[in-house]
Amino acid sequence: MIAWVGIGANLGDARANVVDAIERLAHLPGARLVQASSLYRTAPIDSSGDDYVNAVAVLDTTLDAHALLQALFAIEQAHGRERPYRNAPRTLDLDLLLYGDEIIIDAPTLIVPHPRMHERAFVLAPLAEVAPDLVIPGRGAVSALLASVANQNVGKLT
Repeated sequence: MIAWVGIGANLGDARANVVDAIERLAHLPGARLVQASSLYRTAPIDSSGDDYVNAVAVLDTTLDAHALLQALFAIEQAHGRERPYRNAPRTLDLDLLLYGDEIIIDAPTLIVPHPRMHERAFVLAPLAEVAPDLVIPGRGAVSALLASVANQNVGKLT
């Protein structure tokens, strides 16, 4: 199954945390890293603190969606992720954006497609880099959605 994972951080060494998360995803049992985007710097949205470093990883996985989510939580915990309140600044945030062709996974701990991914340049810009023709079920093509959030400041890091 192909899974798309959003990666972000804005506490500590955010860049190193995102790079380490990609490395951990590459060695995740039951998954193979197919591709990772470049790193992007974005201003916080519905949050506070320093700018975020964001990326997207594409995994080919035999894990079901809930098992993959638990593995993502474990990687976050390895980086000291705390959840004091909704949208708090974070050392690492891993979101399961898409899981195969699943149109709707709606459970208390997991919603796929991620419910706000189509509104976030920090998700859409890295997605457009690795899969410009990707269509988010029920929302549309990544390239068209990215144009709709052009007012959100996002820049590729070198």
